Amino acid sequence: MARVKNSVATRARRKKILKRAKGYFGSKHLLFKTAKEQVLRSLRYSYIDRRKLKREYRKLWIKRINAGCRMCDISYSRFINGLAKAEININRKMLSEMAINDFASFAKLVEVAKKALAK
Repeated sequence: MARVKNSVATRARRKKILKRAKGYFGSKHLLFKTAKEQVLRSLRYSYIDRRKLKREYRKLWIKRINAGCRMCDISYSRFINGLAKAEININRKMLSEMAINDFASFAKLVEVAKKALAK
């Protein structure tokens, strides 16, 4: 039986990892073992941070809405509760954009929420 050589596939696999590690500091872009470890770690960080980004944006939107609500003398939680009771479904991203760019319509929403809470 003939001997099977796998050097072509091995070299391709290693080149793929080293290509991904391009630009890393020190031996992390030169040596295969350290490059592989760093690439795996980087992929894990990027996976985690894609989810973290969503959390951070939601926090930012809530802070912006809260700032707008405080200007209209209501807390964020009471405002959201009032919108729910008034059956108004607007996501936090849009509410934060309204609080920044169109404060007059945001203030009207606050009034609607206050009326819903008063009932």
